[in-house]
Amino acid sequence: MKKRTQVINGTEYVFEDEAYWDSEKKRGAHKRVYIGKNVNGKFIPNERYRLQQQLDKTKKDKRPGPVSTEKSLRQFYGGVYLLEQIGEITGVKQDMQRCFPDCHEQLLSIVYYLILESKPLYLFKKWDHTHKHPYGQDLSSQRSSELLTRISEGDKMTFFKRQAERRLETEFLAFDTTSISSFSQLIKQVKYGKNKEGDSLPQINLALLLGEQSGLPVYYRKLPGNLSDVKLIDKLLKDIEFLKLNKVKLVLDRGFYSAENINQLYKKHYQFLIGAKLSLSIIKHPLEDIRSELKTRKNYVSQLALFAKGLPLEWPYQEIKARTGERINEKRRVYVHYYYGDQKATDDRQRFYHKLDQLEEELRTNKRKSDHDNQYRKYFDVTSTPVRGLKIVPKQAAIDQAEKNFGYFALISNRIKDPIEALNIYRTKDLIEKAFENLKEHLNMRRESVASEEGLEGKLFLQFVALIYLCYIKKAMDENKLFKQYSLNQLLDEVDIIELFQVPGSRPDFGEITGKQKAIFEALGVQCPS
Repeated sequence: MKKRTQVINGTEYVFEDEAYWDSEKKRGAHKRVYIGKNVNGKFIPNERYRLQQQLDKTKKDKRPGPVSTEKSLRQFYGGVYLLEQIGEITGVKQDMQRCFPDCHEQLLSIVYYLILESKPLYLFKKWDHTHKHPYGQDLSSQRSSELLTRISEGDKMTFFKRQAERRLETEFLAFDTTSISSFSQLIKQVKYGKNKEGDSLPQINLALLLGEQSGLPVYYRKLPGNLSDVKLIDKLLKDIEFLKLNKVKLVLDRGFYSAENINQLYKKHYQFLIGAKLSLSIIKHPLEDIRSELKTRKNYVSQLALFAKGLPLEWPYQEIKARTGERINEKRRVYVHYYYGDQKATDDRQRFYHKLDQLEEELRTNKRKSDHDNQYRKYFDVTSTPVRGLKIVPKQAAIDQAEKNFGYFALISNRIKDPIEALNIYRTKDLIEKAFENLKEHLNMRRESVASEEGLEGKLFLQFVALIYLCYIKKAMDENKLFKQYSLNQLLDEVDIIELFQVPGSRPDFGEITGKQKAIFEALGVQCPS
């Protein structure tokens, strides 16, 4: 590529000139790109060209992996190298450096340890001895505890905002909660609540916001263990305002449904897709009108193996003005999507009859549970006489009414008109379930045993950062069908055994890298170490 000049109105402009063959015109041609001008015999680059030159120099000088060393070492580095490169791709590494300039190396070393080892922090010393990592030194339990308490709320929110800015604003954000049991009696938000895993321990709730297309977490919030899902939306919307996300689109489970929450979403002009119970009046009455029509050939979707139909309806929007107290009642457009699947009907029936068997056994053995009293009365007539003893008769009318809706479910959206598109987006909410599974299983989060509020906050944040890496890896594994060959742990172990040899005065060198390892790096979009 040659540099050429051209004088225009007395100014000498500089261009990069590239000759190429024009296949359509069947002749040679030239492509010129303006890069600056000559002033008094000196070349002055324009901003675009200057930045490109800096970028090219940075890429040339920067090679993947560590720099030369002053001591001889032989350590495992493949797993850390993989995470370092993913940190560059997702922007996590840069954002950690920006938000925690004094301790980002220590924090990232802990994050990598949590991902690669899934063990308590007091075992960090052994990992440090065998692995190359950003901090390069041991982190004692006391030092780790100090680091966790130094992670401030302001620093975390800055990190969330920077990560949110990197996510596509066109994607829906899936939102859900999970419960985490805790042994600590010193943390204010640890309360007894309705635990999603059936634990009898006090708990905290963790709410997570995750990109539906990117598959990456955007934000989390720690909540009191006794706060219900329905009450969380108001807090979520306030947090989203702080993150300054444009064109917010939320995917919500039906546990978050309430008329007040829907009104709030309309008020904020947020797009939403939410599951809804069939017993709701806005769902129930239109379903009766289309029940027979729904299960017809024109509404069958082969790839989903179910029937689907969407209806445009009107939402009874209500708002009370904060300053004047004026009540506003309006009609807003809403799309209600109905679905029916034979397999779901079978699954619903099996679950229902299993529950009836359980209730009947509790009645027969006199082991009643107080929270089942309403169901006993709803589905059984129970009498007892000295002569005939206990008699339990099912209420068939109530059972028939319950079975009427087996196989049906519904979604509500203020944007998505097509029921198939709505269901495909809603099903991506499974990503958040997998994210919670990663948190609890891989990141040793099923029982949080930290003693202080500050320690818990810091550990939750580092586990969230680790979750970004794990979600990136699992998404790439799904897309490249790597789960047929490896579990998540097996894949990490496969690359973690790559060694790094360091000799004083020379650049460190990687050990042998197998074809399997190279294929893993390629599938995860990471340059293979060399």
